[in-house]
Amino acid sequence: MEKYKVVVCDHIHEAGLEMLQNDPQIDYVFAADVDKTALLDVIADADVAITRSSTDVDDKFIGAAKQMKAIVRAGVGVDNVDIDGCSKEGIIVMNVPTANTIAAVELTMAHMLSCMRMFPYSHDHLKNQRIWKREKWYGYELKGKKLGIIGFGNIGSRVGVRCKAFEMDVVAYDPYIPASKATDLGVKYTDSFDEILGCDIITIHTPKNSETIDIIGADEIAKMKDGVVLVNCARGGLYNEEALYDGLKSGKIRFAGIDVFKKEPATDHPLLDLDNIVVSPHLGANTFESQYNIGTQAAQQAIEAAKGIAFPNAFNLPIDETKIPAFVKPFLELGQKIGFMASELNRAPIVSIKVSAQGDIAEYLDSLSTFVTVGTLADKTGDTINYVNASFIAEQKGIKIETSAELDSSAYKNLISVKLTTDKRVVDIDATIFEEGVQRIVEVNGFDLDVEPKGNFTLFKNTDVPGVIGKVGSLLARNGVNIGDFRLGRNSNGEALAVIITDTPVKDAALSELSALEECISVDTVRL
Repeated sequence: MEKYKVVVCDHIHEAGLEMLQNDPQIDYVFAADVDKTALLDVIADADVAITRSSTDVDDKFIGAAKQMKAIVRAGVGVDNVDIDGCSKEGIIVMNVPTANTIAAVELTMAHMLSCMRMFPYSHDHLKNQRIWKREKWYGYELKGKKLGIIGFGNIGSRVGVRCKAFEMDVVAYDPYIPASKATDLGVKYTDSFDEILGCDIITIHTPKNSETIDIIGADEIAKMKDGVVLVNCARGGLYNEEALYDGLKSGKIRFAGIDVFKKEPATDHPLLDLDNIVVSPHLGANTFESQYNIGTQAAQQAIEAAKGIAFPNAFNLPIDETKIPAFVKPFLELGQKIGFMASELNRAPIVSIKVSAQGDIAEYLDSLSTFVTVGTLADKTGDTINYVNASFIAEQKGIKIETSAELDSSAYKNLISVKLTTDKRVVDIDATIFEEGVQRIVEVNGFDLDVEPKGNFTLFKNTDVPGVIGKVGSLLARNGVNIGDFRLGRNSNGEALAVIITDTPVKDAALSELSALEECISVDTVRL
């Protein structure tokens, strides 16, 4: 009977260890207390490793893991795992994304209640200072308060249900879900971020990505009600911490409940000096139940991966380049890029994704479709989307995936196309790869272009009249934006599309000025 070596690099629940120990095909090694340098020798012949935040899966770890098939990150976050490095060595990276859902939900409620009733402070007053002063601790009730939830996924939706039980007026903002996901739960759905900013209490439950970092900053806080309460039990950095500090200091924000910080451990953070904040040291997953779930699910995934049965929640799947022509992999990567670009240009609930191909690449439409789907959904689902579950996630969200091998009617040897349809509009992007592996976007929504899919893109659509290019260039210059490249396409309807690549992202103020130009039809941005 073949045996497989599984190394547990960090502490997990005893129930998970027992699962590994009781499987006759698993040679289980507990190395959570081993020095991290000595650990490199332990994993040299391992098939699978189970890690947590204490073990960095970096180049040293990957280099030492000569026989490793998979790494299971026992938890949600994979910030300490070099996924690209693992992919290059054919190591599959998995996580355990839902095991701590209820723990995070209930911690959010604890912070919300603590902010409204100042429990930690009244507790300290009586317990530690031995002062009985009831009149000092008047708080507020949740009933009748308007709660804004940013991100209505696995955790946010459950927070909404619980807050409805408190008779709160709950409003959800999430541009990547259908409105029915909220309304079916008795929660109001809004596509207006300003409506969320007008709530009495705001809690955030989004993944951490380019779109959500600093999603609440000084400008957003200025629009909020005086005395607003903010809660963050999701990811550090979603609230701009400097702006949060200023808002709490001034009293604009009456109270905040914070479990996560941009840099952790945060033992000397300025926020800790304030007396209108409730804090905890990143306890979202710290319940016995969630640790049991994390441990047992991680162990089960490790067993399945070691035996080659399945790779649940995989972030990557190594491509066996010996079984596909060399030209295919770059097209798969390009497909993922333009899928991502299409979703950034069409930020609304997705109805369908159509992937088409011409030329030899059309034989690999199934793989291409998977990569496009991952790119399209990657920034909308946080840590859940991967090459294994892409089609299942799409199906779960009611997204139709279509593929089509087209006749070779273009001037390109191989051409891939992505048509993304949402409930608001359609985005079409065509791309190809020239000799020497040069990637190019060659068409966007009917406008012929020739642009490398890389950098800070501003797509400016306008009526095709004289003087527009000069206005756009001058406007960006006034805003301190340097143009690195400028590509222009025109159509037969008297319209033009400029793809402007800039050295730095174009800020909101400049985008507003662009939108205000008389000739402007639309302005979109995306970073590739």
